[in-house]
Amino acid sequence: MIPQAASVLYKIAGAAIATALIAVGMATASPPVQSVEQVDPERYAGTWFEVARLPNSLQSRCVADATTTYRPLMDGSMRVIQRCRDQDSRWFVTTGRAVATGGDPSGARLKLSYLPAWLDWLPSAKGDHWVVMLDGDYRYAVVSEPNREHLWILSRTPEIDAATYEQIVMRLRMARFPVDQLIQTPQRALLQPPVMSHQRTNLMV
Repeated sequence: MIPQAASVLYKIAGAAIATALIAVGMATASPPVQSVEQVDPERYAGTWFEVARLPNSLQSRCVADATTTYRPLMDGSMRVIQRCRDQDSRWFVTTGRAVATGGDPSGARLKLSYLPAWLDWLPSAKGDHWVVMLDGDYRYAVVSEPNREHLWILSRTPEIDAATYEQIVMRLRMARFPVDQLIQTPQRALLQPPVMSHQRTNLMV
C-alpha cells in the first residue's frame, strides 16, 4: 500500500507543479499589442525619418538614410514610400498602399501591401501596420504589429535627442518588444525638410 500511496502523491505533486508553471507562464506572457487611441491622418502624413528598426527582409539592403513617407489618397487610403541607401550609396525605394483595418475608426491600425492592386486578394498581400506610440505633437512615432516581429521608431527630424530615444525604448521594453534587437539608422544624406501633412496628393491607385 505504501508504494501505491507514494505514486498517488507523486501524481498530485506533478499536477500541482504543472498548474503552477502554467500560471507563471500566463503571468509572464506578453500582453496584447495596443495601438494608440487616435491618429489624425492629415497630421501623420508626410515624411518620417527612421531612427531605428527591427531587422526585416524588406530593408535587408538598407544601411542608412531610411525614411517613410505617407501620402493621403483621394479614396481614403495612403501611399507609403520607403527610401534608403544601400552599402553602395544607391537609393532603394519601395512603394506600397495602406488602408484602414476594417471596423477600426482610430486611424491607428492599417493594412499595408507592397504588392500590385490586382494581387490584393491574396491572404498574405496585406500586413498589419499599427501606430503603437505617437507623440502628442507628432514629433515621433512607433509603428509595429500584433506579433512584435516588425518595429520602426520614426521622427520628423533626421535625429532625435538621446533622452527621448531612451524613453521610447524603455516604454517599448516594458511592453515586451524585443528592443535589444533594434538597429539604429544613420541619417547622413543632406535631405530637404520633410514633406509636411498639409501637402496632399491626388494620385489614385
